[in-house]
Amino acid sequence: MSDQEEILLGLGEKKVYLNPKYANRHGLIAGATGTGKTVTLQMMAESFSRIGVPVFLADVKGDVSGISQPGNTHPKVEERFKMMQIEDYRWEGNPTVFWDLYGKKGHPIRATVSDMGPTLLARLLDLNETQEGILTIAFALADDEGMLLLDMKDLRTMLQHIADHAKELKAEYGNVSAASVGAIQRRLLVIEREGGKKFFGEPMLELADLMSTNAQGRGRINVLAADTLIQSPRLYSTFLLWLLSELFENLPEVGDPDKPKFVFFFDEAHLLFNDAPKALVQKIEQVVRLIRSKGVGVFFITQSPSDLPDTVLAQLGNRVQHALRAFTPRDQKHVRAAADTFRPNPKFETREAITQMGVGEALVSVLQSKGTPSIVQKTLIKPPFSRIGPANPGERKAVQGDSPYGHKYDEAVDRQSAHEMLTQRAEQAAVEAERAANEKAAAKELAKKEAAARRKKGGSRRGDSVSDAFLKSVTRSIGSQVGRKLIRGILGSLFKG
Repeated sequence: MSDQEEILLGLGEKKVYLNPKYANRHGLIAGATGTGKTVTLQMMAESFSRIGVPVFLADVKGDVSGISQPGNTHPKVEERFKMMQIEDYRWEGNPTVFWDLYGKKGHPIRATVSDMGPTLLARLLDLNETQEGILTIAFALADDEGMLLLDMKDLRTMLQHIADHAKELKAEYGNVSAASVGAIQRRLLVIEREGGKKFFGEPMLELADLMSTNAQGRGRINVLAADTLIQSPRLYSTFLLWLLSELFENLPEVGDPDKPKFVFFFDEAHLLFNDAPKALVQKIEQVVRLIRSKGVGVFFITQSPSDLPDTVLAQLGNRVQHALRAFTPRDQKHVRAAADTFRPNPKFETREAITQMGVGEALVSVLQSKGTPSIVQKTLIKPPFSRIGPANPGERKAVQGDSPYGHKYDEAVDRQSAHEMLTQRAEQAAVEAERAANEKAAAKELAKKEAAARRKKGGSRRGDSVSDAFLKSVTRSIGSQVGRKLIRGILGSLFKG
């Protein structure tokens, strides 16, 4: 195949290519800090874009935004291009859309509370099993009542509603502890302060807007500004897992296309699995295994393959392993584990090579015909044609100004949902309670006035007993709903038998 049909990764004993047909079999980019993982990520992202594949990636360190700008010539880069016999290149940026959960360095990304669901939300909030059960009740009650849970205030109000009506809800939904509700509310407050308040709401991100191409047929590269987000690792990992789940649940089956429909790069992938319960890890493993049939390729970026569970690691067919350090026994163990994941090359010892490579070098193994892994190759990674390093604020602003999605996502929408409905219901109940209290007070006052009038005329007639006088007073209020309820209750007790 030609360079246009395959993705040139670099130069080993010969040129090393990634076949797009097997890109949906997923991949791994690993290596110690400073060994070139970010540049490899940038090169692969723009390579997919050039063949018409949209990409999503997280800019964790703030230096991938240069992918939107033309690269700069450099003697070492020129030398590497010459070694790889790349002659017809040109420095150019890529069609890029910047996103940001906080809405500062890109278009805001939002999801609704309902769409996130109780399982992922429980992970985000770090809830125990009992608290997760109460959260599930909140979602079930909202569904049964036809109320939308869109943002944080919807969830807060629904939880308070559940706590206030725990006795009435117990028979159908189970026990609700006020202490557990309070614990959830406190966790919500923490997440709000970390940025969750801006993330939850509308308009919600539409997947089609991530999976688009420009007028020239190049895949758009969606760059998530994550340099601030990464400081809230649970929010970061839960958001990316939600996005991965959305792709899995909403995209149609396409089998094994000639090239992926979408490629998803998951940087700092170890955060996804840190402290994750076994059930969630199993869910992630299932999504990674099945999402390939939706035409989605997932590439995990992390320091060591040991950061990922074996069940996930086993599904990553394309491997780019940058250098690892082996200063401690634990480091040496990670090196051995990384080396053992490759198909050996008889020309060198894989374990030694992993510790001896320089910046921009990697051990590479990709899936070949029939999906079999290639023999591992020592590879000089091809530099990207876009800028290595960040775009400046002016360049970023210009890219954002040319985006086709600013009008759609930049302004938040707050439509009627659970918070408004429950607040309205509570206000109506308060008005009715006040009306009932006023009517009761009026009836009592009327009875007093009549009694006073009779005393003024010389006292009650013999036929007017205390019970008769009271009944007459109450009967005058029979026109109101509260009066009717009062009559039924009192008559039932006064005249039984």
